Amino acid sequence: MRKKDIFIIILMVFTAILITIAGVYYQQSFLRILPLYVSLVISLLQTRISRFASLMGGINSLLYGAVYIYYSLYGSAFSALLFSFPIQILTFIRWNKNKWEHSTVLRKMSRKQRVIVLFGFIGALAAMWILLPLIGAKYVFLDSIINLLGILIYFLTMFAFVEYTFLMIINGVISIILYITMLSDSPEIATYLIYSVYSFICIVFAFFQAKRLYDTQQQK
Repeated sequence: MRKKDIFIIILMVFTAILITIAGVYYQQSFLRILPLYVSLVISLLQTRISRFASLMGGINSLLYGAVYIYYSLYGSAFSALLFSFPIQILTFIRWNKNKWEHSTVLRKMSRKQRVIVLFGFIGALAAMWILLPLIGAKYVFLDSIINLLGILIYFLTMFAFVEYTFLMIINGVISIILYITMLSDSPEIATYLIYSVYSFICIVFAFFQAKRLYDTQQQK
């Protein structure tokens, strides 16, 4: 294995230990932290731009959906159950049809596509800020941004647009901020904060790996 893989595996084991300690300390239900253990492996696969990350991620979305409902993060729950699950399964099927070793053939968005996506995101964000308070959701500002970025990332990933890794970095930073904000009301959310830090490190590795993979494919 490469040094990067060894580092991520060690980091994954260390993160799993911290999640377990925090979960026991805050007496958090095992079912609420179970998706985190699965996500540790998924994040490892994402650093390799592996198509199997989407398959595992789709199944794990069902567990996350239940957890988000428990914490009244209805925007994130909606994204996990009705978008993340089916889209990640479709992503695995599509990436499988365009195999490149353990990954897929990547491509870049055109300038027109980027403009359309930007304006669509702004419009959807405005709608979320109006609708989420009406159903009693908490942390509307951060939850809605993470929710919509997550949806956008899923679609970009499904069509193998390399830009998805850059947006994952932004989403990772906001996720860490959200969980820090939630600590005072729900201290047991520390398990998710610990995972988010690990995930962010993996996302950074994935960003550079995707860039290298795309450059290699363009040279063929």
